[in-house]
Amino acid sequence: MFGLDFSMLLQEAVINETYLDWLLEGAKWTIISASSSWFLALVLGIIVGTLRTLPSPLLRFIGASYVECLRNVPLIVQLFFWYYVWPNLMPESMGNWIKSQDPLVQMMTAGILCLGLFTSARIAEQVRSSIESLAGGQLRAALATGLTYSQAYRYVILPQALRIILPPMTSELLNIFKNSSVLQTIGLAELTRQAAQINDYTAKAYESFFLVTIAYIIINITLMFIMKLIERWTQLPSQKEGA
Repeated sequence: MFGLDFSMLLQEAVINETYLDWLLEGAKWTIISASSSWFLALVLGIIVGTLRTLPSPLLRFIGASYVECLRNVPLIVQLFFWYYVWPNLMPESMGNWIKSQDPLVQMMTAGILCLGLFTSARIAEQVRSSIESLAGGQLRAALATGLTYSQAYRYVILPQALRIILPPMTSELLNIFKNSSVLQTIGLAELTRQAAQINDYTAKAYESFFLVTIAYIIINITLMFIMKLIERWTQLPSQKEGA
């Protein structure tokens, strides 16, 4: 197709490993790192976004500071911070322990922290705006029934707010998978790095990156389909078409 030769995929790269195995390995680390980061981002994003809507000025300041610090620093700078700088800021014994870990563990830890925290700041803003878009009377009504602030948020506000942000959450989920390609800069053998490595060994750049492009498309279409099912499953009856 278009003069591309994909037969190299089945060629042996090293003993008992083909270039196809390398791509599958890259896909595995992309999925693991991005999925773990997404879980961290979702939990922190909901917490920080909620903090930004509470009546306490101190909690709102903490939430706003968190968001502004993480949202305004480039992703790759944050990655280098967590991988190169953070261990040196720890107490010497802890820093030495971190540096003594398996390189893969160090790369995954730095990558998950970077992607998770960076994305959590974006999710926090969406959670905040979603909570603020709800009628203020709902919170007052919940408090009037005897619920505490935490109970009102847990049972009344957050269930509605999280439904509202599901569509933009799909974009954030896709972004975190695409942003995982930056982890190649610290040596993690995810999809993009594996494509570059295959190109180094075979000099077939077009084939290598064409396959990685297709892999990202397949992953993202699958994620979009899953998120669409979740969105439909959690949709309120009054919001469904024809309701």
